[in-house]
Amino acid sequence: MVADQGDRTSEADGGPVRHIPVMLAEVLAALEPAPGKVILDGTFGAGGYTSALLDAGADVIALDRDPTAIAAGQAMAAAAGGRLKLVHSRFSELAGHAPDEGLDGVVLDIGVSSMQIDEAERGFSFQKKGPLDMRMSASGVTAADVVNRAKVSDLIRIFGFLGEEKQAGRIARAIEKRRTEQPFETTRDLAGLIETVVPRKAKDKIHPATRVFQALRIFVNDELGELANALFAAERVLKPGGRLVVVTFHSLEDRIVKAFFQDRAGKAGGSRHMPMVAARVATFTPVGKSMIAASDEEASRNPRARSAKLRAGIRTEAPSPGSDPSIFNLPELASLARLGG
Repeated sequence: MVADQGDRTSEADGGPVRHIPVMLAEVLAALEPAPGKVILDGTFGAGGYTSALLDAGADVIALDRDPTAIAAGQAMAAAAGGRLKLVHSRFSELAGHAPDEGLDGVVLDIGVSSMQIDEAERGFSFQKKGPLDMRMSASGVTAADVVNRAKVSDLIRIFGFLGEEKQAGRIARAIEKRRTEQPFETTRDLAGLIETVVPRKAKDKIHPATRVFQALRIFVNDELGELANALFAAERVLKPGGRLVVVTFHSLEDRIVKAFFQDRAGKAGGSRHMPMVAARVATFTPVGKSMIAASDEEASRNPRARSAKLRAGIRTEAPSPGSDPSIFNLPELASLARLGG
């Protein structure tokens, strides 16, 4: 995943938007970068956050799963005089790139970048004809593999949960019928079918293929699983007093981050209908408000900030309780490994 993400409608429609780091002032205020601090930017992208962190005097370890982003950032690394280390890696693996003494901060900006959207050959946008790919890391299962091989029941779950598509069943069954005659290969090929199944009405603000393309991208790149694992990894490597800052652009992502910080706040759970769950020692305390949205002024300047939400926490001295994905209540979806076979 990479930096400079934003409103998912804009992404799916594929409109070019210049690189503007989302909620930069709020991110810096939550992270408190300073000389002597080491901060990991898990979503380097075009380097917006990393550049600002370097300007504030911090040393930066920047990760990106996209090899093109790492290649493009080499000039910034060279100019940083040893204060920036670029690593080609998923941010779920960030613990393996942290120094032994730990990190002073971790920032994650979740989603797809405008750079990837603008490259037709990456297959993220149905507005640009290209291969039905959508892989951020340029390796592994493609969106075409999913569309052409997944069971109809799996497609319905993928479109319905990850895309929140109300017509998931109709679209999945139409895909099954069409792929027996000819497999899907391009973005326009799939978008064209969806347009016939769910015709666009004049009052519709988004294209009928928007949610399906979103769902496929999230599934192909295991974005929710990556986010969940990155949160656990950050908890393990942050120093006491270290700060974790996450910017999300979609309700599914924000739900995961919210659940993580609530679980790590150490508060006892339960209600009059459920048994009380004993509180454990908090591993994070909140930074300011539990959630900060992008300002109206920023949203007017940068459409990608319209749905942005920031959540942040400060690491306590309590040991990590370990990884427990059940706190996110995510459904079981099809196996990427099986679809790639």
